[in-house]
Amino acid sequence: MYQVVPGGAGGTITDVIPKKKHTKDSRPLVGAGVIGLFLVIAAVTAWCYYIASLRKAELLKTQLLDLNKDGYIIRNQGGSIVFRMNFRSGTLDLDSCSKEEEILRCSRTTDRKLKFFIKTVQPKDTVQCYRVRWEELVPNIPVEHAMTYKFAHWYGGAVSAVQHWPISISGQQAPKPFVTSDIYSNREEFGGILESYWLSSNATAIKINNSVPFHLGWNDTEKTMYFQARYHDSPFKPNPGEAPCAELSYRVCVGLDVTSIHKYMVRRYFNKPYKVPAKVMFEHPIWSTWAIYKRDIDQEKLLTYAANIRKYNFNCSHLELDDRYTKRYGDFEFDPVKFPNASEMFQKLKSDGFLVSLWIHPFVNYNSENFHPLVERGLFVREPTGRLPALVHWWNGIGGILDFTNPEAREWFSSQLRSLRSKYGVSSFKFDAGETNYLPWKFSTKNHIRDPSFFTRRYTEMAIHYNDRAELRSGYQSQNISCFFRPTDRDSVWGYELGLKSLIPTVLTISILGYQFILPDMIGGNAYVNYTSGDRALPDRELYIRWLELSAFMPSMQFSIPPWEYDNEVVEIARKYTAIHESIVAPRVLELAGEVLDTGDPIIRPLWWIATGDERAYKIDSQFLIGDDLMVAPVLEPGKQERDIYLPAGHWRSYKGERFDLKEPLHLTDYPVDLDEIAYFLWV
Repeated sequence: MYQVVPGGAGGTITDVIPKKKHTKDSRPLVGAGVIGLFLVIAAVTAWCYYIASLRKAELLKTQLLDLNKDGYIIRNQGGSIVFRMNFRSGTLDLDSCSKEEEILRCSRTTDRKLKFFIKTVQPKDTVQCYRVRWEELVPNIPVEHAMTYKFAHWYGGAVSAVQHWPISISGQQAPKPFVTSDIYSNREEFGGILESYWLSSNATAIKINNSVPFHLGWNDTEKTMYFQARYHDSPFKPNPGEAPCAELSYRVCVGLDVTSIHKYMVRRYFNKPYKVPAKVMFEHPIWSTWAIYKRDIDQEKLLTYAANIRKYNFNCSHLELDDRYTKRYGDFEFDPVKFPNASEMFQKLKSDGFLVSLWIHPFVNYNSENFHPLVERGLFVREPTGRLPALVHWWNGIGGILDFTNPEAREWFSSQLRSLRSKYGVSSFKFDAGETNYLPWKFSTKNHIRDPSFFTRRYTEMAIHYNDRAELRSGYQSQNISCFFRPTDRDSVWGYELGLKSLIPTVLTISILGYQFILPDMIGGNAYVNYTSGDRALPDRELYIRWLELSAFMPSMQFSIPPWEYDNEVVEIARKYTAIHESIVAPRVLELAGEVLDTGDPIIRPLWWIATGDERAYKIDSQFLIGDDLMVAPVLEPGKQERDIYLPAGHWRSYKGERFDLKEPLHLTDYPVDLDEIAYFLWV
């Protein structure tokens, strides 16, 4: 029986047809329909996701930079990847990213909030720059980015004990403080002249902001350099009242070629010297007492040394009295036993035409008569609480180190120098040390410094009043001090570890970092016991001659071991090359020195400066240019009287009178160079 049930708006349902069960034959059709519907939904979803991905990908591009969750890449105008940076301190949450004109911003990683941005700047048609900043909002979390260096050859950073050009990285190093150190006693550290700037052969440059608590590490297996910012377990300190939240900020710029991008970076981000040191410093050698006499110098030896300079007919810009002329380190008066008539000695030297500079340092040993008064006045760097002076160990003992952030300490130190100048007519000073490794790991200064290397900067400022003839061996943001900068002591050996072969790579590195008035240390090295290739305390004769020839083509020359310690032939070679330096090198260097004040361009230049498109030029570490038109190729191997020479395209005349008119670079194989020769070529 059928039942009548109420209907809807259409009336009543009077007939009900019973449903039939699906047969086995109809079930596959239903399944296929379900699968088809699923595929349609999946296709639509995939298409929507693809469109969203395209939009997100477009969002995360700015000019030639592509950002992803793990880092970013930069391409040049030709589309080739020239720079890759990976994020090691977190993965960006791309859903938190947005784009506002030329700024990409992100506010989260996958597990925390942060402030991140990349801003595109195009200062000129041939340069594209990116400002990058990653700021942590939680204290004591390090920020670390990893730069891939396999795309190109890299230059810059810091001087090192084993110096190569381009940079040669080996092994693995966890990020460590990028601060100035004395690499003679700490050979695994960064050197006394350093700047957080690197340059590559594919026309890319990176400059870390000076405000960053910067640490540097590397991994040669992964071909990466680690750029890290942190305060935890570090000598860097945030400003008073600031939370120790790390920030890694830097600029990456890409240009057409390595020379032009470096010119741009130097003009934009580096200090420039404001004057040129005394002309005679470029023309005539400095004569130091250190390598020949060490700490045993006294009045008689100094006068004899000066007399021999005149006897052998050498010029002299000034004499440098180096070490232990006082009774104790930290005194500023001559030792009456070693120098019984200091005033008469200075008068004698002056009448003989000699100016004298003195070696000085920032230390006052505990046994100096100045130590306790300086403790009472609070003029030393102190331990972290600020109540007691921090005792430091340096190569000549234990004492305090003057706090050059304290105006009173600066004035006290300056007054001692003024007194020496007034009393004896001292011409200038050799400012030794200044590196941060002589500070305690934790320390306190009168005025807060967040970056320990800023102590180096403050120390170098003490040379400003003496910059006509002053000499410094450390530098950080100190390019404007306008003094001669000397890389640390060299050993009397041939190799790349503080030896003769390290000299050109070191000078080129310092030049790229903006320090152009360079004193390449003492001819022949320091002749330290156990660090000398040669008999007795003298460097090997051949090494000394090759060192002398190379030094003659540097901005300034410095003798310490005198040539007459060898034989008449060496004396004649020394006369020959001091004359070449004065007549050929110094005039060109002085011309370039004047240009440095405006441009900051190097005086001593790498071969790629004029051969930017040649892969071979990027790797040459045994030749250099003075300006663009004087190319120098010294012999740096023992027992060799020939060498291979890379000659850039152009019109050159050799020191022998040979003419080379080259439309492309030429490789000269086994070019003969006698022991008393150095190969150099002048642009015609």
